[in-house]
Amino acid sequence: MPPPTPMLATAGQPPDNPGWAIEMKWDGARIIATIHNGTPRLYSRNQRDHTSAYPEIVGALTEQCRGRDMTIDGEIVAQLPSGAPSFGLLQQRLHIANPSTELVRTVPVQLFVFDVLAVDGEPTTALPYRERRELLDHLKLDTPPLHTPPYWHDMPARQLLQVSAEHGLEGIVSKRLDSAYTPGRSRAWIKTVLRHEVDAVVIGWLPGSGRVAGTFGSLLLAGRDETGDLVFIGAVGTGFTDAVRRSLRLHLDELAVSQAPVTGPIPRPVASLARWVTPRLVGTVEYREFTGGSLRHPSWRGLRVDKTVDGVEFPPR
Repeated sequence: MPPPTPMLATAGQPPDNPGWAIEMKWDGARIIATIHNGTPRLYSRNQRDHTSAYPEIVGALTEQCRGRDMTIDGEIVAQLPSGAPSFGLLQQRLHIANPSTELVRTVPVQLFVFDVLAVDGEPTTALPYRERRELLDHLKLDTPPLHTPPYWHDMPARQLLQVSAEHGLEGIVSKRLDSAYTPGRSRAWIKTVLRHEVDAVVIGWLPGSGRVAGTFGSLLLAGRDETGDLVFIGAVGTGFTDAVRRSLRLHLDELAVSQAPVTGPIPRPVASLARWVTPRLVGTVEYREFTGGSLRHPSWRGLRVDKTVDGVEFPPR
């Protein structure tokens, strides 16, 4: 029997009314776990079986579920020594179907369980969020590497966003106290993500298709490393209006060159399609995280006419 399709949050600002609870947002990999006849199975958001990838979680579920059947929803997280989640660290475990004992030891993961969808064969998805959370607390899945994180319904969202930032978390998720668990994207869950900004050098672009075929698909970006060299840090394809795309394309055509103006490696799929430009344009990019390879979830904010290429720095890790 396939696992349930997970409920997904919609991006937005946290609602300012008392009918909502707030949880911290954990930057990891979504997991639906089913435990039947003492045997756990772990499924990704797209319903692929990842049971063998996380043996420490399977072992903990076998022990802590105490023989009860259940279906739970949560996030696989790898943590830095500070306790902050690190998606970059988690990448060392992603797509490894059968990790070695050494990898499990050096890159341990945790499962933060934030919802329960069934217990002892009885679905709980129709229950309101508040009742599901009370039921989840009673299951006592709280011995590492399993955690049942807290939730709040009597603290201002602004204060909890500040707490999230201070602890290096991704943001918060607001959940309507009376909401049922429904598959797919829902306005009953609102995610508010903390993001960072960096100034980056435009070093090229990738062709677009469809509506943006006449301008570009994404801009290629670089930052200056500790030696002062320009190094590729990723591509940004969102945050542009049609007018901005047309204006930028004029600049890109004027600055066209035949060779990549950076040192260091460039991913082959990018290099094979790239159109390079003289590194003269500087723009501000909003992003979620930089793991040393490329910016995660970047969005274009605009050109910096007040900043030169020499003033650009490398994104902090």
